[in-house]
Amino acid sequence: MTDLSDFPITRRWPAAHPDRLQLYSLPTPNGVKVSIMLEEIGLPYEVHKIDFASDDQKSDAFLSLNPNGKIPAIVDPDGPGGEPFGLFESGAILLYLADKTGQLVPADPAGRWRAIQWVMFQMGGVGPMFGQVGFFHKFAGKDYEDKRPRDRYVAEAARLLGVMDAALAGKDWFLGHDYSIADVSMLGWVNGLTGFYGAGELVGFERFANVAKWFERGLARPAVQRGLKIPG
Repeated sequence: MTDLSDFPITRRWPAAHPDRLQLYSLPTPNGVKVSIMLEEIGLPYEVHKIDFASDDQKSDAFLSLNPNGKIPAIVDPDGPGGEPFGLFESGAILLYLADKTGQLVPADPAGRWRAIQWVMFQMGGVGPMFGQVGFFHKFAGKDYEDKRPRDRYVAEAARLLGVMDAALAGKDWFLGHDYSIADVSMLGWVNGLTGFYGAGELVGFERFANVAKWFERGLARPAVQRGLKIPG
């Protein structure tokens, strides 16, 4: 049996199936990036819910795997060299799983880097800006009298949607006909912006027809539907 005892997190969240990849997550826009990816590639995994209401992400056990205290994180019992391997940061995990399985990333170097650039775009722009819109529209920031911070992030979110819309002109997916980690990285964030945050009208989402059609195609994928709800 695979031994994961070197990872303190497994004492707080024991592995019922230590031979499977262990996912520590919650269905947030970042969390579902990895659950969607795992559902798409069909790699067996076991999920552990990290409950924000209980501050699980701040526990010593979780911080032993991700010192940044953010979800998602993984422990792969069959990591590089066949040894157990822990990893955090959702974008890094997407790249790791793509390389591990040879799925959802082009084999040719040029295509691979095109996919990676969109993952970086999501991590550096879409995630932070859409998240700020959510804070100022749905959470505590909505009560601020000064709407300039909200408007700043709304304008930047709309600009990013415009970049995405232009990139998707005449394409099914960000790399053309091939669905990839570029799409996986962004589907949860668009879902969060328009759904959970309820900010679609605020950012003028209806103006971005190419993004809307791409999003509809993404939501039609069974693996995406499953991944958006993991862990339940």
